Amino acid sequence: MKHTMIHHGFWKTLKKPIIALAPMADVTDEAFRSIIATYGKPDVMWTEFVSADGLISMGGKKLLPDLWFSEQERPIVAQFFTSKPDHMYRAAQIARALGFDGIDINMGCPDRKIEKQGAGAALIKNPACAQEIIKAAIAGAGKIPVSVKTRIGFNTEILEEWLPCLLAAHPAVITIHFRTRKEMSDVPANWSLAGHAISLRDIYSPHTRILGNGDIKTVDEAIEKSKRYNLDGVMIGRGIFGNPWLFSGLPEKKIGNSKNDTSLPSLDERLRILAEHTARFELLFHGIKNFNIMKKHYKAYVNGFHGAKELRAKLMDTHHAYEVETIITQYRTFLKTIEK
Repeated sequence: MKHTMIHHGFWKTLKKPIIALAPMADVTDEAFRSIIATYGKPDVMWTEFVSADGLISMGGKKLLPDLWFSEQERPIVAQFFTSKPDHMYRAAQIARALGFDGIDINMGCPDRKIEKQGAGAALIKNPACAQEIIKAAIAGAGKIPVSVKTRIGFNTEILEEWLPCLLAAHPAVITIHFRTRKEMSDVPANWSLAGHAISLRDIYSPHTRILGNGDIKTVDEAIEKSKRYNLDGVMIGRGIFGNPWLFSGLPEKKIGNSKNDTSLPSLDERLRILAEHTARFELLFHGIKNFNIMKKHYKAYVNGFHGAKELRAKLMDTHHAYEVETIITQYRTFLKTIEK
């Protein structure tokens, strides 16, 4: 069988298992990614997903903040969604011009507005279009590697039909969330399909890398799953909430405030990073993104310790970084007084 040349770019330099940070809307913006890059960097990061249709429109400049990144975040992958191959081609050209290390196509998002456009998870029901979109991305990307993030099916599991369709277009990487679109997060991810995914890859596109995704909260779990199923790597999503040092190699334990365990970030450190994260968000996105986006992070940073509920309530009532800084400084001072 003749195999198509694949541009792997940075992917070929990464050691296996590859541990990646999942793209999440209103979560993995540049502010949070730069914090993660500072305190515990994964092997590769994605942007939030961006509409290719919107990006190439007259109002496309409004979407550029979603594609901001800093050098410390590299390798960094731009993720797009669309149902129009020509729009994907042009978005890939823009990503290349912006200096991204990779381009990813979202074929798994369950948002109904996106599905109505024929994009995201809706592409699972339109394999011919999905193939054309991958080919268009590859054409627009030049030597930048193109990847796909998808699911095992729409209403039912159809990995046997769906994955070979994607592999036929020879993307550099396919990340598989081991749930159907219908299942959302209501059932455990079906990791038993991972071995079959690798078997299909070996038949249809041996040089494509396969990453798994779903329910993984720690690096230890990611490594175990990669080894068990012979995956090239694993993508972690929700495990990063409130835990920017997730990828740092620190022990996989609940972060505490114990003087006896100096290897773990203390509560004081966690709160300091929360304030730093907020300041970065406001510096980058003031007047561009709603400050309330930060508040989903507060719920994750501020829990599991005495007084967390009261502190969280104060933070949820803020509107500016200086207010958050004031509240956190007061609480950190309080912590130091009770430690003496």
